[in-house]
Amino acid sequence: MVLKRIVDFFRGREDVRLLIPMDSAEYFGYPEFGVEDIEDLPLDMGLSIGGDGTLLGICRRLYERDIPVCGINIGTFGFLADIEVPELESKLEKILQGQYYLEERMMISGFVQSGDTGERFLGHAINDVVVTKAGAARMLHLGLGVDGCRVMDYKADGLIVSTATGSTAYSLSAGGPIINPKIKVLILTPICPHTFNARPMVIDENDEVRIHIAAMHQDILVTFDGQESFRLLPDDEVIVRKAPLPARIVKFEDKNYYQTIRTKLIYSS
Repeated sequence: MVLKRIVDFFRGREDVRLLIPMDSAEYFGYPEFGVEDIEDLPLDMGLSIGGDGTLLGICRRLYERDIPVCGINIGTFGFLADIEVPELESKLEKILQGQYYLEERMMISGFVQSGDTGERFLGHAINDVVVTKAGAARMLHLGLGVDGCRVMDYKADGLIVSTATGSTAYSLSAGGPIINPKIKVLILTPICPHTFNARPMVIDENDEVRIHIAAMHQDILVTFDGQESFRLLPDDEVIVRKAPLPARIVKFEDKNYYQTIRTKLIYSS
């Protein structure tokens, strides 16, 4: 078990204090490391055990505290998690020796405006904010505005606002481009558009995106990294902007973005 190996590695080290949320600590049999209110404690780093989805959730959870996150990949792809299970102890030792660096990944913030009520904050995302239909709903009618300019009206199953980090996630499946996360841009990718002239767009990271919900049916959602969702109403407007702070993810010098693309996408397909 990965958690057991982590506990065994850090056990007895006086310069390290390992903390585990109490419910998880008791479930896995490590109550001595459990704490009730981990969000209120001073943390130097968060460890994420799972796939990229787990890491995304931890990054959002620790976002306001500006705490870096290190991903230990036990999932399928693992674009963000830089530690694979066979190298676990060696990479944990590198962390203790300071032999790592922090890579900043742009985050985006999502808001909704209903009528004249003003903007209401919904959440942050590292990969994408997606406006989509729920279940077998009818096609959506969406109006896209960028930086104050009305750009296009879509008839589609939805629209993805993605960061470069998220370019290898849902946006890629919908026909969007792969973009190195060092390039600070946003990607607008329609989902199954009912027209030939709707293509993905790459825009500046500081552009404000507004998506107007012109459809009249009620089963419309906005999702954040595919993990948090909120219902939308006809005539709502979803606003997406660059978040004030980036996510900070632990990386090691022996990993390369293009090598990851090659091994995770090409050879696993």
